[in-house]
Amino acid sequence: MSLVHETIALAHARGLDVTPIVEAAGIALDAQARVSAAQYGALWAGIARALDDEFFGQDSHAMKSGSFVAMTHAALGARTGRQALQRAVHFMRLVLDDMAGEIDIDATRVRVALHHRAGKPTPTMFAYATWFILVYGLLSWLVGRRIPVIGARFRCAAPAAAQDYHLMICDDLAFAQDDSWFDLAPAFLDLPVIQTASSARTFLRNAPGNFVVKYRNPGSFAARVRRVLRPLPAHAWPDADALAQSLNVAPATLRRRLHQEGHSCQSIKDELRRDLAVAALQDTQRSVADVAAAVGFAEPSAFHRAFRKWTGLRPTEYRQMRERAAAKVR
Repeated sequence: MSLVHETIALAHARGLDVTPIVEAAGIALDAQARVSAAQYGALWAGIARALDDEFFGQDSHAMKSGSFVAMTHAALGARTGRQALQRAVHFMRLVLDDMAGEIDIDATRVRVALHHRAGKPTPTMFAYATWFILVYGLLSWLVGRRIPVIGARFRCAAPAAAQDYHLMICDDLAFAQDDSWFDLAPAFLDLPVIQTASSARTFLRNAPGNFVVKYRNPGSFAARVRRVLRPLPAHAWPDADALAQSLNVAPATLRRRLHQEGHSCQSIKDELRRDLAVAALQDTQRSVADVAAAVGFAEPSAFHRAFRKWTGLRPTEYRQMRERAAAKVR
């Protein structure tokens, strides 16, 4: 909800009545629950169209509606991930005046540094995140896999909902730094661009809801594993061998394919536990111990440690933060 409120605040600053857009996206502003990526994507797209600015007025030059479509088609002509990144970063440099990306590559990482124009205020974290979402989401789709984000640093002060940006970008993220950049694992550079004009139609129809948090390939092995796990109670989740059997592949094949996608069976289970825990904590009638048990922790203390690692907050602190946010809305 913190990201919803930031997006709406930008729209209000431009004099836009967001009520019909919020309602069309199916978002209840007085709710404490997290919104889905699809709901937030619908809000994002609706406000961008209404403002005729896909950067929400965060730059001196509006990113006119249709810019992301044009960037997608420009990058489709690239042969590799390296060329696709270069085209996307160059396109953003053309359409924005105040923020520009610069690529630096070495053997261990691909760094995209974000510079802002002299004499302009330091961008907010939401502005940095908007740039990141557009470029990273497109790039991941073009090569057909989620590209691991190794780390990120930003010049802006830490936002109130810093944990949401950790979820959106990566765990190794810091604010109030001398420079702004994010580092990608370099394996994608030589991957072929696998998308076509035909697949772009579906991609653009669902954008940015299909990548606004992190790009997920619905046909990937990681997505298939999630579809097996999600309907089951956490205590009944199968081990890696049983998962492989349910997917009709050898255990070694499953491990290899997940590794290629930047996952393991355990990392997928941990991500799913996190999502389920965050959703369950919205129900203030449920005790933290009950939530811990529901997501597969035998000991509440282990759940506390895991939740703090996921979000930077204790479960009770997370609840209090959401209650304060809801009170502000009311």
